[in-house]
Amino acid sequence: MSRSLTVLFMPESAYGPTNNCIGIGAALRRRGHRVVFASEASWRGRLERFGFEEDLVELAPPARAPGTDSPGSEATEESADPSADAGQFWTDFVKETAPAFRLSTLEQLERFVRPTWQALCEGARFAQEQLEAVIDRQRPDVVVEDNVCAFPALLTARAPFVRIVSCNPLELAGAELPPKYSGYPMDDDGAWREFRAEYERLHRDLWCEFDEWVRSCGAAGLDDLEFIHESDVLNLYVYPEVVDYPGLPPSGARWHRLESCVRETEGSLTPSLSEFVQRPGGALVYLSLGSLGSADVELMERLVASLSRTPHRYIVSKGPLAASYELPDNMWGAPQVPQTQVLPFVDVVITHGGNNTTTESLHFGKPMVALPLFWDQHDNAQRLAETGFGRRLSTYGHRDDDLISAVDDLLADDGLRTRMARVGQAIRARRGVEQAAALIERAGEVSKGEGLPR
Repeated sequence: MSRSLTVLFMPESAYGPTNNCIGIGAALRRRGHRVVFASEASWRGRLERFGFEEDLVELAPPARAPGTDSPGSEATEESADPSADAGQFWTDFVKETAPAFRLSTLEQLERFVRPTWQALCEGARFAQEQLEAVIDRQRPDVVVEDNVCAFPALLTARAPFVRIVSCNPLELAGAELPPKYSGYPMDDDGAWREFRAEYERLHRDLWCEFDEWVRSCGAAGLDDLEFIHESDVLNLYVYPEVVDYPGLPPSGARWHRLESCVRETEGSLTPSLSEFVQRPGGALVYLSLGSLGSADVELMERLVASLSRTPHRYIVSKGPLAASYELPDNMWGAPQVPQTQVLPFVDVVITHGGNNTTTESLHFGKPMVALPLFWDQHDNAQRLAETGFGRRLSTYGHRDDDLISAVDDLLADDGLRTRMARVGQAIRARRGVEQAAALIERAGEVSKGEGLPR
């Protein structure tokens, strides 16, 4: 590159997409570019420490401050809770809809998936004018969105638009593969049609309204029943080839698969965690249900109680309600764990199947036990099971001994662990973060008539 670019990132307000963008953004900064985050407002102050600029937006009106006169009174900026966790928008939403996690994926379409799309669409509408102002202030050379929902201001910014898909690649698949969010197997399509029909029944009206609004903002219309556009410049998705689906990525130079997208921005292990990692005795297992799944304290307590009966050691990502429960002597835990620093040391990962944890575990060659809760977690869990890289259990329906046996089986499978070590080495060699940064850098030159590398 002969000139410095201004790259504007807008990730979904969750740790997985944001961490992907942080890793890529850091690589772009090393290449001499200016990186701005238009993240959701609860990330304030958390991105600047990586050297990024923040120009944040709200996805909903600020919560009403205690003591305001009426439900219609708006909270001032000063009344907003400064201690709110990053990604609080979705943490609050998931708490409200969590009972749906115990339902089948077909039932979750009405109880969780549609409400999620409704919230996403409302957030896009609320952020539209704010994002237009961000674009005017920052004048980006390239705009990068890591989300599942369109924000029209990003598409009308008069800069190349780059889309990142940091969730299961069924997001971009056709009818020849299982429907997204279903968790259905590749080798049995008996229920696919029913699931797709129910998805369309529940989402057709919502999609039509959103598509009409997107067009009214000056952006192109959406593909049928899709809530986000495919970029006409560059699309990236994060999923190792060894677990990817047949026929992906889509044909054409605009789609690129990143084998992984693991950031190098997390700090080193704390002294107490380092001491625990080096402690002798048993295998070392990492337990994380993500920042959202770990908010189910009852579930976390049940898992901790089951695993306390084993001879292994466990590093536990306790989540936002960490103070609500205690850990036994064979466990170390914290509200947040430096995941990319921990994974190289562990033998097995117990995960909710979020795309970030799934792909990072494969990056480091670790087998997984998947306990999916919602969205694409079901698809990731199924894909791990049918490719032989892990076990899938019913999150709420498994017996305690099922979880213990799944961990022990993976630990005892020397052939799998050897295979996964080779897989991890190959994934790391592809340097996904650097690949993404180079592709986005080149996208900044599209307006000059230069193409993207194949």
